[in-house]
Amino acid sequence: MEYRRIKDQDKDGVIVDDDVENLRGRSHSGSPGNVAGFGGNSGDLSKWKRKSIVTLALTVLTSSQAILIVWSKREGKYEYSVTTANFLVEALKCALSLAALVRIWGSEGVTEDNRLSTTFDEVSVYPIPAALYLIKNLLQYYIFAYVDAPGYQILKNLNIISTGVLYRIMLKRKLSEIQWAAFILLCAGCTTAQLNSKSDQVMQTPFQGWLMAVIMALLSGFAGVYTEAIVKKRPSRNINVQNVWLYVFGMVFNAVAILVQDFDAVVNKGFFHGYSLITVLMILNHALSGIAVSMVMKYADNIVKVYSTSVAMLLTAVVSVFLFGFHLSLAFFLGSTVVSVSVYLHSIGKLQR
Repeated sequence: MEYRRIKDQDKDGVIVDDDVENLRGRSHSGSPGNVAGFGGNSGDLSKWKRKSIVTLALTVLTSSQAILIVWSKREGKYEYSVTTANFLVEALKCALSLAALVRIWGSEGVTEDNRLSTTFDEVSVYPIPAALYLIKNLLQYYIFAYVDAPGYQILKNLNIISTGVLYRIMLKRKLSEIQWAAFILLCAGCTTAQLNSKSDQVMQTPFQGWLMAVIMALLSGFAGVYTEAIVKKRPSRNINVQNVWLYVFGMVFNAVAILVQDFDAVVNKGFFHGYSLITVLMILNHALSGIAVSMVMKYADNIVKVYSTSVAMLLTAVVSVFLFGFHLSLAFFLGSTVVSVSVYLHSIGKLQR
């Protein structure tokens, strides 16, 4: 299996540790470091700041994703081609990564870890997550035909379970009982925060919506954990190089999707038909979110990404109070409390493993 090759192959002498803290303890050059506390060297503090910045950025960007997708629809339909939008997202992410690389080459020169040239074994693992993300991203648009934004946020929490299970199966990383309890609490808290006090049902979602949500959760979990294994296989490898190759394959697969699904519409109406300012903002949001996710996977872990997106759901509700007059119910406050407790338990469980 392709994943087993990633995990076992170790030509450069680099080992993918099951324990993420060991990876965090290395610098980009592979030298050991001490991350026991913030009182260590300046490199440790820099790593902590970098992880905090990208996690915060991912939280803010994710909180506005669903809103921008819904706003981009006109009369309940997408007037633009979602496949072209996805292609532009991948192209923008690739361009941003290349720009970052050019800047690094100018200041540090071209090294073994930041050069684009690579081996077939290294680059051959990227098509798998690129294809998974393509399907998941397309479903993200179509699921809004069956659910509204709050319902989508509830269903998104299926990612938490799939990520935890796949983390255990694929990376062989043992999760403590406290962490599993934290997963369950997080699901309960996020769901409770979105309950409608005026309805006896949690949500009114047809079978198609549930099916798409389950598929998205599995795709997102598998692609996320798989990508984390790739980027941490060689910790010293520059993250922008890894991103470029992932996004190049993403562009290729999205170009194929355009040819298969929207070729006639693009030829007859144009590539940018139906685009608006909201569509452009949505594309920019998705691109920056993708960069932030890859940074979190490189310098933190996929569990951090899951918690970041879950907190973003609550942040969306808070922002909605000022933008849309959203009513903060008792369920919301209870859910927020449970989420906070689950985050605390997860951190304690990580320390006690």
